Parts: sequence; C-alpha cells; structure tokens
Amino acid sequence: MRGEPSCPRCGGRVRAPGLFADSWQCDVHGAVHPLQPVIPPSVEGLGVVVHRSHVPVWMPWPLPVGWLFTGVSYAGDDRSGGRATAVACSGPGPLGGIGELLLVAEELGVGLGARYAGIDGPDPGPGMAMERPAATKVLAAGRPTPLWHVNGTPEDRAVFAGEARGLWLWAIVWPEQSGLLMYDELVLTDLRDAGAEVELLPCGALTPRLLG
Repeated sequence: MRGEPSCPRCGGRVRAPGLFADSWQCDVHGAVHPLQPVIPPSVEGLGVVVHRSHVPVWMPWPLPVGWLFTGVSYAGDDRSGGRATAVACSGPGPLGGIGELLLVAEELGVGLGARYAGIDGPDPGPGMAMERPAATKVLAAGRPTPLWHVNGTPEDRAVFAGEARGLWLWAIVWPEQSGLLMYDELVLTDLRDAGAEVELLPCGALTPRLLG
C-alpha cells in the first residue's frame, strides 16, 4: 500500500503545490487532484472520507446478502476536499464465486473512474454510447439513475457509467459475468446522507482492486 499521494489517472508520482505551481502536478497528466493512499475497510476510515468529500460516497445500502465493505479511497487534498471517491465491496456473485463492485463518484476530468475501468480517460468518452438506451438503472439517493455500458474495457470486468447528482457515477464489476448484479435494481446511498446505521457496516479484507 502506498503511503503518499499519486496521480488518479495513472498512479504515478505527483508533486505538491509549490513555488511554480499552485496545484498538484503529474509529469504525464499535468494538474491533478491527488489520489490519497487507500484506506483499509473500517467504519472509522470510511467516516474520514465521508467527512472530507465534496462528491457522493456511494454504497449499495443495504448491502446485498453476504456482501462486505472492502476499502475506500479518494482524490483531493486538505485544501480542495474530496473531488472523487471510490468505494469497494465484495460478496457472492450472481453466477457463483466472488464478485467485486467498485463505485466511483467524481467531478468531470478527474480520471479515477477511467483508471479503474481500464480505459484512457479522464471521462467515459465515446465508449459510452448515450444515444442508445441505457443498459440498466440504479436507484441513487432515491432517484432512478440510468447507466450505460462502457465499451473498450478489459475483458475481466464489466463497466457502467452515468450521471448522478450532476457528477459521474461509475460502477466497475469483476469478474465480467458479475455485471449481472447491476440489473437487480441496485439501491445506492450517498453515505454523506446516511445515519447511525452505517456503524453496523460489515467489513471484510482490503481488496487489491483499489491498489491496482
């Protein structure tokens, strides 16, 4: 696990603001919101991200039966606050085995969702054909939210993206066949709006998906 901020788009090193730049800088992608080190799954760690975030912290809530919270990360710093969040959970896949779901909320241009989706970013781009009907819908903060299938991603995952609360919402699922989970009327809660029931959140082991 890295102990220093990195580029949300490529994972490379970033330079802190200084004499010649007032923003974090990646040698490849220029000015970025730095991705902070991954936080292992705990209610306390999740609370830190929720408190700092200016974007939703999406979680399937209640979690599907047998599923666990498996880690969280965010892009931003003490000055900007969280401008992108990534929440991971895992549990029994709809066709057997273990499925993993990563939910990313982010402002335009941050690029964290595209990185986990395995595509060139920073945003869904032409791989998300919004002129076609949406592939599925989720209920995000009480609102029906269409999600489109994102093409051009690695074969080991299914990727969906759409807009919720005026920001990008990505859902990345491993393995690809566990993408069927997204057709089960998934209910997402912005944990910034959640109550004390989150203290009962079941936590598992940290997923390596957040570290990739």
